[in-house]
Amino acid sequence: MKRFRPFLGYLKPVRSTLVLALLCGLVFGAANGAGLPLMMKWVFPQVFASDAEALTTWELLLVAAWLPFIFLIRGVAGYGNVYLVQLAGVRVLERLRLDFFAKLQRLPLSFLQRQSSGDLISRGLADTNQLQFTLTFAANEIIRQPATLLGAIGFLVWTAFNERGVALVLVCLAVVPLCVLPIRFVGRKIVRRAQEVQAELGSITGRFSENLSAAREVRAFGLEDREVEKFRGISGALVRFQMKVVKYQQALNPAIEIISAIGIAITLIYAYRVGVPLESFLAIITALYLSYEPIKKLGGLNNELKKGQAALERIEMVLREPVTITDPAQPQPFENIHGDLSFESVSFAYREGETVLTDINASIPAGTVCALVGPSGAGKSTFANLVPRFYEVAFGRLKIDGRDVRDVAIADLRQQIGIVSQESVLFDDTVFNNLLVSRTDATRQEVEHAAQAAYAHDFILSLPDGYETIVGERGASLSGGQRQRLALARAFLRDAPILILDEATSALDTESEAAIQKALRKLVVGKTVLIIAHRFSTIRDASTILVFDRGRIVGQGTHAELFENNALYRTLYERQTSGSEA
Repeated sequence: MKRFRPFLGYLKPVRSTLVLALLCGLVFGAANGAGLPLMMKWVFPQVFASDAEALTTWELLLVAAWLPFIFLIRGVAGYGNVYLVQLAGVRVLERLRLDFFAKLQRLPLSFLQRQSSGDLISRGLADTNQLQFTLTFAANEIIRQPATLLGAIGFLVWTAFNERGVALVLVCLAVVPLCVLPIRFVGRKIVRRAQEVQAELGSITGRFSENLSAAREVRAFGLEDREVEKFRGISGALVRFQMKVVKYQQALNPAIEIISAIGIAITLIYAYRVGVPLESFLAIITALYLSYEPIKKLGGLNNELKKGQAALERIEMVLREPVTITDPAQPQPFENIHGDLSFESVSFAYREGETVLTDINASIPAGTVCALVGPSGAGKSTFANLVPRFYEVAFGRLKIDGRDVRDVAIADLRQQIGIVSQESVLFDDTVFNNLLVSRTDATRQEVEHAAQAAYAHDFILSLPDGYETIVGERGASLSGGQRQRLALARAFLRDAPILILDEATSALDTESEAAIQKALRKLVVGKTVLIIAHRFSTIRDASTILVFDRGRIVGQGTHAELFENNALYRTLYERQTSGSEA
């Protein structure tokens, strides 16, 4: 249980429910562990003993009522225990998943890019569910089963001692310690197998996620059978690991039962030898049997703790991941921004030893339209992503209007930046709400005005429910050009002093692109704009161009200056223009 101690705090909000559940468990244990043996010793002999006096009808009814009375207490207490524990369990699961999801929102993009989305989903769903079950199962059984065990052993010791003293007590309990051996052996085996099961569940979730996100490509290239075979392989591996867990888990009960049967047989032989009366012997055997049952349940609890430990280790990987991009202790005000950008000896690496940007020095005055060009992987996107602190500068400083971006609140910083990515991501919501994400306090008129500026208003009105049309997951019901225009409308609505465009018009047809280029010329007036350029046709309005190569800036100037003096720029430009002419 020490392993789970940091997570027991999740039980605090439901502690009153758990206390009531545990009280029900204690009542259940007492009724189960001591109530049934009492019937064997005192109730049944009053009815069936040959030398007993004849019972009246009322006496017989009273004696017989003991049986349903014990089972009524046992049933009500057991039901209350299980129901209340499950109620606490779903509350624990809710908080755990919320904390896990909230942590994912704060972790840097570099962490998310290193992980499989399917595996993270599995950790947030399957692993939290396993941990919730383990915590509540432990909270339940760790009281109920020891209570049953203590009740049964207490009655057993008392009865056996009264019959034949310490000798019979020792005979009855001699085999109990041996039951610990299979519990320890199985527990060691299960923890490793459970880790393998949880990992394979992550692989299956990842395969589902990847397949559904690439549904068009799978059908276009005829990959249906290949995908089925890949899934069959992963699913088969999961089944093998699951059956290994089942093999060890289900072997525990027979092992304990065999040991229990040996103990009962030894007790039977000894009781016969010393002449224990039948009623006392039946009570002892019942108590002895009931003392082995909770041992089996506690063995099952040990197995659950091992599976929960495997899930816990996977969840902790996320919960303990440091949030490296945080607000400063005393954020500086960040309002009325002009948009002066200054990179001072900036370096950055996604991983140690894999430097992406090296000693970057650049000054981009407010109102500058700056294009970033260079070969793939040269560092253009990383350069732009440092501005909103999607990644943290490793060395050097990045300033906006003379203030280090690490000295202002993240929310305040990003409020001053508009972003249009190459791949527009829309939420499964209405068109209106998808536009509203860029400025939640915007009015209906402002939203529609932004849509008109992005040449999106007309096509929105042609949708079945206009601005209230649900666009589907990732905007699946819209064309690529329509999604891109909605992304542009977000930028118009935000109207931030700094604008980052990652080929913002790449998904549009020629006519729409020309219209939006015209609109963008109005949008960028007075703003600092970073254009991540993959096509040279998009940078003709840039007032300055930065040329990147292998994480360094190797050229800066206008198109004419760079074409004349920068060999890399000239090569990239000629390669693209000659290709387009061909």
